[in-house]
Amino acid sequence: MPTSPPDKPFGTADPDLSRWAEKTFAPEDPVLAEIRERSVAAGLPAIAVGKMDGLHLEVLARLSRARKAVEIGTLGGYSGVCILRGMDEGVLHTFELSEKHAEVARESFRKAGVAERARVHVGPALRLLPEIEGEGPFDLCFIDADKTGYPAYLAWAEKNLKIGGVVIGDNAFGFGGVVRDVPGTDREGVLAIRKFNEELARSGRFRATMIPT
Repeated sequence: MPTSPPDKPFGTADPDLSRWAEKTFAPEDPVLAEIRERSVAAGLPAIAVGKMDGLHLEVLARLSRARKAVEIGTLGGYSGVCILRGMDEGVLHTFELSEKHAEVARESFRKAGVAERARVHVGPALRLLPEIEGEGPFDLCFIDADKTGYPAYLAWAEKNLKIGGVVIGDNAFGFGGVVRDVPGTDREGVLAIRKFNEELARSGRFRATMIPT
């Protein structure tokens, strides 16, 4: 029987395995596919979470039994819909800097049938987040916005999540920049992501891991 070697790779870089996983678990239905395509057609950057990442968000929301969730970085609403699908009831507060992006997201929430549970806040997240603190503590916080803001967003989540709450950060490897110089990456953002990871790993206030995708 095959055994796992001590230096077993963390995650997989095999495209065939990725395609097999997507075929097997079918993470993207027509509703999500339409959101992805419409967002790009509207001129939004093609940086929505991946298909399997969206499924991860739904599953994590279900596992945490989230009823009150926060998302920092709405984009076109793809990830927000995934989170709300993992919440049988309750509300997602999602924060987006761009009104154009927010308008696309509102349409996404409407088409996905979750608009009544999505609260879209437009403007700088760090300025707007205090406005919802009275509704906390929250069950889940997903961070997928400007990378330089990750440490500050984590500090907010730490203060406003319930004990046992879940915080999720996208792009936690900094596109490889946390361990090497990668041409074209924002070095300031990479350093902020490294700080974000170190706070999760070493502060003693979280039990954290990474899910490579």
